[in-house]
Amino acid sequence: MLAWIMPLLRPLRSRKARVALATLIAAFALEWGWKVDETLIHTLLGVGVALILGIAHEDAGRNRTPPSPSR
Repeated sequence: MLAWIMPLLRPLRSRKARVALATLIAAFALEWGWKVDETLIHTLLGVGVALILGIAHEDAGRNRTPPSPSR
């Protein structure tokens, strides 16, 4: 049983994937009419987007080589 569950859970090791999943859950909670304050949902969505962009920016800078010193 674990043989087919593990490949499904493997993407959750990524911070971006976990933040995206939490953001989607918050968006669907509002869409499905759960009793959740709309301000809270907007805050979660905004923070989720900011975190995903921040992590992507951090990941892009990780592979960058530092500039060589000027002579």
